[in-house]
Amino acid sequence: MAGRHETLISGQDLTEISTELKLNGLSTQSALCIGTYALGLIQVQIKRLGKLQPKVLADEDPESLHQLRVGLRRLRTILHQFMPALALPESVDTDRIAAVARRTSLTRDLDVLGERLERQLLPLLPADERQGMEAAMKRLGRQRNQAFDLLVDALRSPNYLKILARLHRWQDSPRFTKLGEQAIDHWLYELHAPFTGVLFLHRGWQANDYRAEELHSLRKLIKNARYALENLEPWLDSKIQDGISQLRKTQGILGDLHDLGVLELILADHKMPVKLKKLPALRAEIKRQQRQCWLDWQRQVAELQGRDFRNQFSYGLSSLTLKV
Repeated sequence: MAGRHETLISGQDLTEISTELKLNGLSTQSALCIGTYALGLIQVQIKRLGKLQPKVLADEDPESLHQLRVGLRRLRTILHQFMPALALPESVDTDRIAAVARRTSLTRDLDVLGERLERQLLPLLPADERQGMEAAMKRLGRQRNQAFDLLVDALRSPNYLKILARLHRWQDSPRFTKLGEQAIDHWLYELHAPFTGVLFLHRGWQANDYRAEELHSLRKLIKNARYALENLEPWLDSKIQDGISQLRKTQGILGDLHDLGVLELILADHKMPVKLKKLPALRAEIKRQQRQCWLDWQRQVAELQGRDFRNQFSYGLSSLTLKV
């Protein structure tokens, strides 16, 4: 299925982090401090955002927008996770970064829905329904262009550019709190617990309908927990890595359920030139995919809510402080 695929922090990422620390004159020993390690994480994401922005504004490849949104979310998680260790400018806060990310979301949603229609749904339809969808696809294209205009405004807004500029200046002369000067391997539990501690207690795991709002908030919680753990990648053992892979799979299933639900709503819009009820084959295929996603989701719930998985994952997290 069309999805929103993301990967773990890679070996290249860790090399970039190490390089950034060395460029700032930080020794291997100091790199084990919370503040200097967080500095490396921040620098990698800021560099990526800078490289991606012109590509996104050129609007030649939707993947660039996807990667920019991932970068914004990862930067937000890094700042949230390591904020107590960093003496950042007051104007740099996670809410402002989240606001920019939200203003880019509609363009990405329409890219994903357009790809799903073109690659997965329209080829399965009879000729008359494909023809009937032509006007609808054109309307989606116009909506996407309008959304992109808002995206451009967001990426060129003074607030966003000011955040990046102040982070750049802070990176030139980074300042840390007393906590930021502590050895990171002594604080690994505290750095992941706010994100992982309540993960399996969320009400979304008990949802009995694919349209439940709790599923959307659970997806965001899973994403934040993944990012927070991946920020500690050098200390993760195989049990945690396996758990993260399961979380990523779960996030993908919830993303597909969300996308299919949004697609239904868009096609049901009274302004659409063709009504979903007049496209029986398309409606049936959307329902089939929703049923399959829901079955996949139920299997994931049984796996991740099971005692064996939770015990194994919790054991991996509890031993995290031993990984130096």
